[in-house]
Amino acid sequence: MRLTRLVICALMLSAAWLPAQPTLRVLALYSPNAEFDHVQFAKQAIGFFTDAAQRNHFEFETTTNWDDLNITHVASYQVILWLNDSPHTQAQRDAFQKYMSGGGAWLGFHAAGYNDKDTNWPWFVQFLGGAVFYSNNWPPLPAKLKVDDPAHPVTAHLPETFTSPANEWYIWKPGPRLSKKVKVLVTFDPANYPIGFKDTLTAGDLPVVWTNTVYRMVYMNMGHGDKVFTDGTQNRMFEDAILWLLNSH
Repeated sequence: MRLTRLVICALMLSAAWLPAQPTLRVLALYSPNAEFDHVQFAKQAIGFFTDAAQRNHFEFETTTNWDDLNITHVASYQVILWLNDSPHTQAQRDAFQKYMSGGGAWLGFHAAGYNDKDTNWPWFVQFLGGAVFYSNNWPPLPAKLKVDDPAHPVTAHLPETFTSPANEWYIWKPGPRLSKKVKVLVTFDPANYPIGFKDTLTAGDLPVVWTNTVYRMVYMNMGHGDKVFTDGTQNRMFEDAILWLLNSH
């Protein structure tokens, strides 16, 4: 009995001298005055990632002030999320570029990746693997998706195919798969075509989840409306993505 107590005391003392594990922190930025369906998504995403943080022991914070996207403030966060928008000023853009080039991590959803001829941010287009927004379906509809890389940590718990809840699907020209730096993780199944009623997508390669391997980043096309978090399979992918980014630093 005495030996057991000595062992327990020794373990407690050694544990007390172990260095404290650093707290992993995530900052989510969103705009409350964005398109209504994108605001709906952001609010539900905040609830989802708040619960994920409790399960997985990381800190999750949110802000609607995009000026918080400055290098002094974001330096203490391991991952930044853009839920429904992107930087509004050159200073915010420069800070994000510096953060990512310095080893930061990013998870972006849907409208966070939107860019066109008027965006005027060449670095961000390169960051997305050269992907430029071309068109989308309307109204939001569910779609069958195919997993490209079942071995990747973001998709390791997914079946070969799954049905994603109603969403507005973006197609890109040029598409990210053309870049040698991009690893596509999930693709829109061509069997979905044609998709849409008012605006219809009829054909084309449509990656919906990918990473530019030069950076610690994941882009996900999901993020339109209030149905996105209604599927457990897809939700697992969202959680696995944030955990991969947190633990790959």
